[in-house]
Amino acid sequence: MPKITYISHDGQKNIVEVPTGLSVMEGALQNNIEGIDADCGGSMACATCHVYVEEKWLDKISKAEEAEVDMIDMAFEPKKNSRLSCQLIISDELDGLKVTTPEKQS
Repeated sequence: MPKITYISHDGQKNIVEVPTGLSVMEGALQNNIEGIDADCGGSMACATCHVYVEEKWLDKISKAEEAEVDMIDMAFEPKKNSRLSCQLIISDELDGLKVTTPEKQS
């Protein structure tokens, strides 16, 4: 099972195993990771699952679709490596993925 590292804005790390096929957001919710609120439950209708993806992983994840980019624009302090964790689907290739939560969710 792929291991995902969730890093809080203040540097606290949680490494959890997330089954393939689930989203990074679902992995956070199932493991009580703070900082990922997921108010819309993963329907891409909010930006409360916003994360920053470690730079080296950007080429290994799918590109953000226009609707996701629009939602990220409403997130707290979006950056070039911002993604909605509900749109990041876990695969074996993402074993070791690191994401950091922003200081707050919008």
